[in-house]
Amino acid sequence: MKPLSESQIQKQCVEWFRRTYPTIERLFFAVGNGGKRNVWTAKIMKDEGVRAGVADLILLVPQGGYASLCVEMKTPVGKQSQEQKEFQKACKEFKSKYVVCHSLEEFQREIREYIKV
Repeated sequence: MKPLSESQIQKQCVEWFRRTYPTIERLFFAVGNGGKRNVWTAKIMKDEGVRAGVADLILLVPQGGYASLCVEMKTPVGKQSQEQKEFQKACKEFKSKYVVCHSLEEFQREIREYIKV
C-alpha cells in the first residue's frame, strides 16, 4: 500500500479532532501557508501576512501554562525546514507548545496530552 501524503495525514487529524472535540473545534484551524503557487499569488499571500515555516495546525486554547498548541504535520520520513525550526523556537520563547506529528496516532497522543493538562 502506498504511504499517506502529508495532506492525507493532516485531513485524518482534522476530521478526528472535529469529531472528538466539538466544543473547541472552532479554535482549531489550518494555516494555508503550504503548496505550490504562481509568483503573483505567492506575492499577494506574502503581502497579506503568510509566512514560511508557520505550523500547519494551530489550537488557540491555552492549557498548562501554554498560550496555544502548534502542530507541524509530516510524513513518517518528513523533516522540518529551517524556517519551521525557527518558528518552533519562537513558539517556545513565547510560551506556545510546538509538536511535530508524523501520523494520526501521534497527533491523537499529542492532543490528548495537551488538552488533559
